[in-house]
Amino acid sequence: MRHGVRIAVDPGGTRIGIARSDPSGLLATPVETVRRGAGDLDRIAHLVAEHEACEVVVGYPASLSGEAGPAARRSRSFAAALARRIAPVPVRLVDERLTTVTAADQLRQGASMGARGARGGRARRAVIDQAAATVLLQSALDTERHTGRPPGETIGETA
Repeated sequence: MRHGVRIAVDPGGTRIGIARSDPSGLLATPVETVRRGAGDLDRIAHLVAEHEACEVVVGYPASLSGEAGPAARRSRSFAAALARRIAPVPVRLVDERLTTVTAADQLRQGASMGARGARGGRARRAVIDQAAATVLLQSALDTERHTGRPPGETIGETA
């Protein structure tokens, strides 16, 4: 397992969930939700620098059949723009199928959704976005630990 903090980015149409790992790459934790639009890449670049990340993992929403639909193409484009912005930090596209569903289920089963603040609306969606990024990153960390290889596909300038 490579040493160093990884940042996960789960880009959605409106919000971007962000998570980070510990330096040993064992545990993923939520960081924040970034509003999609002007300044989103700058904020992510700031987080990458602040956490001294060795790599960024971007969720790639392939369809269940593995085909690249519109969301997957948008994610690839976003990852390429991010790779240009944060070079030389590597950016990897990692399959994120079902991460949002898994995150929402985990939050529903846990105490996080029991409190009024995260129960509905924007606050709930922001928490789900962060949780989805956390699920994505934990899956990537577990995959690397089990296979000995970094997951996904390297994007952009670092390829």
